[in-house]
Amino acid sequence: MKTNKTSIRVRYGETDQMGVVYHANYVNFFEIGRTEWLRSLGYTYKSLEASGVFLPVIGIEIDYKKYAKYDDELTVESSLIEKPNIRIQFSHKIFNQEGDLLVTGTSKLVFLDKINNRPVKCPKFLLNLID
Repeated sequence: MKTNKTSIRVRYGETDQMGVVYHANYVNFFEIGRTEWLRSLGYTYKSLEASGVFLPVIGIEIDYKKYAKYDDELTVESSLIEKPNIRIQFSHKIFNQEGDLLVTGTSKLVFLDKINNRPVKCPKFLLNLID
């Protein structure tokens, strides 16, 4: 399945007093990876929502291996795990500028109809972009 790599630099506000990335910020890094994965297909979350579909997170798993520090340049590698149906699931890996694997994890999201707030199947236009 398609993989996208996104570079980000750790900002001061994402760290604790020791200059280490606060653990919850990795969830935000996963989100950056997912949104850029979709953008790499030529589509955005904004346009997905405009089409009447929301994509809320229903699960996150994170395995911390090493820590990132202030001003590190990170690479967020996000991959689709399987062809989506009602849910879409991503695998994430985060590396530092030396290529050290810092974090692995997954995020699960569900396609939700904007009007009735009920799960729906993955939009056909998105499936066509994935194939």
